[in-house]
Amino acid sequence: MGLWVYKEMKELLKRYTFYLIRWQLSTPLLAVCVYLLTKNLGPTLTTIIANFIGGLIFFWVDQWIFKKTDILFTGELWEVKNNIVCQDCNKQTDRGYRLIRGVHYDKSRDKTPQFRCHDCSRKKYTEYKTKLEK
Repeated sequence: MGLWVYKEMKELLKRYTFYLIRWQLSTPLLAVCVYLLTKNLGPTLTTIIANFIGGLIFFWVDQWIFKKTDILFTGELWEVKNNIVCQDCNKQTDRGYRLIRGVHYDKSRDKTPQFRCHDCSRKKYTEYKTKLEK
């Protein structure tokens, strides 16, 4: 466990907060629809219409909240560990690096994280970026 666990929890709480706000925003939408339409269409049809309108709007909001790599997380998340043996060159080094999350890349639940020295980490990162550009 380390700093990245804290960042993961912070990210989850941020998403949860947005979700709770989004949930509350559906209330005024339903209230307006019920107020305007119930007299003419009845409560059942009004509820169906209100939920349909809410679905049209909040589907996109939910996509934004729950998407794996979304605008809440636009960067990369790295973990740094002291005194490691490099995964690639087997060299003992005082500081090792691993990419935890990036675009189309998620090793946050990796049971056996692989740390690399500075040079090998740069090489691996360059390979990752090259794959993204294709």
